[in-house]
This record gives sequence, structure tokens and C-alpha cells, in this order.
Amino acid sequence: MQAILILAHKDIEQVTKLATVLNDNFEIYIHFDKKLNIPKSYKQILNKNRIHYISKIYVNWGSWSIGAATVLLMKEALKNPKIDYIHVISGQDWPTDSPVNIYNRFTNDKHIYMIYSKANNRKKSGEPIIWWQKYYFNYDKINRRSTFGKFYHRALLLVQTLFRVNKFKKLGIDLEIYSGSNWTDMPRDAVEYCINYLDSHPNLLRMFQTGCFSDEFWMQTILCNSPEFKQRIIGNHHRYIKWRKQHNSYPAILDESDFDSIINRDYIFARKFDSRYSRELILKLNNVYKNNG
Repeated sequence: MQAILILAHKDIEQVTKLATVLNDNFEIYIHFDKKLNIPKSYKQILNKNRIHYISKIYVNWGSWSIGAATVLLMKEALKNPKIDYIHVISGQDWPTDSPVNIYNRFTNDKHIYMIYSKANNRKKSGEPIIWWQKYYFNYDKINRRSTFGKFYHRALLLVQTLFRVNKFKKLGIDLEIYSGSNWTDMPRDAVEYCINYLDSHPNLLRMFQTGCFSDEFWMQTILCNSPEFKQRIIGNHHRYIKWRKQHNSYPAILDESDFDSIINRDYIFARKFDSRYSRELILKLNNVYKNNG
């Protein structure tokens, strides 16, 4: 049995359709951002289809809250001893193959599909991303996306660089730090290892809780520092993501013009979908893969 974990923060109707499309083949677990008000009608649909859902964490961009919601969903899925493979997607994903084909693809697969690289080697927006774990941030309280949040971020970097802050030294972190994407596919033993490692290393958890974009670091850092699990990682998560600005979003919100790019490659999911712009694309994908959504 396989599970799909969905991290959702908007567009409850689309998330519900996504879950019901996948539900015949997978156990579905959804975390809805606690800021969302889930109408009773959608709860009834989810309950009728025996889709698991929780809403316990206020999710804020850039904070550990996204990682914390992922951990919660993983723990929920692991309560079912029959689940042997887990996929993590967002509520703005859509399958780019039939659910049965996706399921069969990962049957008896012991590999981990994950984007990863050493954080020391990378920069984003001109910043060494190692700073995002080396320094302290509190984006569970500050809106990183606001105008104030952008200036605040620059000020945090400047001050902590001047004062030579080193959270790794203070917390005793001697691991190589890796980063990548939160969207992964992995067998049960890898998920269990991530959860158990995090639970038994409170200083590492504290590093992530006080870091920036830690959802893009925690699984990569834990698994890539394990020789056993690192050799099982395939550096491809088979997601179509358009790294350009489109419909005022980066990465792009997809629309019908992206159809050919999606179906001509080896993807299992694509993102981002938004009901305002992506309805025709979803209809075309459903028609190709005979998905009822």
C-alpha cells in the first residue's frame, strides 16, 4: 500500500478534487493550513471517500511550519503498518499519469526519489543558502513575503554576518548540510529513519525550527548523511515545475500552454495549478490519462 501526503494552503475545491482522483489507488493524507476554513460540504466529501485530513499548523512561507506539517503527515501515515511507500506533494499538484500507473511504478521500489545538493555549493537570490541554517530566523512570526519581511531578512543576514553567528557551533551540528525539494517519493524505512532521527536529535530539530526554508533541508540533510540511504537516492523527483514567472507566480502557475511540455517528459506530477488559470490544462490532462477529476 502507498500513501500520498498533500500539503495544502489554498483552493480547497481543487485540493479535494486532487485527493479524490488519487484516492482509488492510494491512502490520502492532507494537512490543511490552519488559517483555512474548510466548509462542511468539503469535509463531507473527504469523509465519504475516507480521506484522512488534519489542520493543526499555521503554515508560513519560509518557516519550519511546512516541514512540521510534513512530519505530522508522515507520522499519521506510518500508523498504518500496511503503507510501504510514501509520496509528498502539494495541494497545487496534479498527476501527469494515471494513478494506477504511478502506483505500479513504485511497487517494490526501494529507491528514494529526491532532489539534493550540498548547501555549501549553492546560492539563491545572491545568498549562500548555507546561511539559511547557519543563522537564526523567525518566519513563523514575521511575514517573509511582505515588504517589511524582505528588509527584515536583509537586516538579519547583515547583522548575523557582522557578529559571526554560527548556529552549527552552538548546537553542535557536525553534519554536512544538504538542500533540495520538499516534494519526494520514498519507501517506508527511509521515512521512518527521517522521523526517528529528527526525534532523537533535538539540536538538529532546533536548527531547522530556527532556520529559513528548512522544509528544503531536513530530509536531504538526514538521508544524505547516512551512507546506507544516500546510495539509494535517485536525484530526480519526476515533477514538472516551470522555473519562470507566469500569472504573477514564481515558479509558474501552469496553464493550457504548458500541456505539451508536461506530457512529453517522464513526470508523475506537475505544479503549480490554480483554478483561475489551470482548469483547461487539468481537463486536458484528465482526458489523456482518463482521470476523473
